[in-house]
Amino acid sequence: MEFYLHAILKIVVMTEERFEIRIDGVPYVVTASPFQFNTETRYNVKYNGNEHIFTWDSSIGRLAPIDDDASDIPDALEEEIARKLQSSRRI
Repeated sequence: MEFYLHAILKIVVMTEERFEIRIDGVPYVVTASPFQFNTETRYNVKYNGNEHIFTWDSSIGRLAPIDDDASDIPDALEEEIARKLQSSRRI
């Protein structure tokens, strides 16, 4: 029974999130889909045609992008996406 409940809770936690952010007057529509990689939760984040992978970065104490194009994300947008994802995490 415990495994069954854990599996159900994991499905609930691993749902896609959609939100809108406005940074310096620029609107962004963000979709974040969590997925498991080894034992950690990562997020496939898409916004305005761009796609990045976010994961926990202990050196800065928040979620951050780790893909090759991560430097293309405006700093304020990266920080706001991380803040929104962290505030909605239930794991």
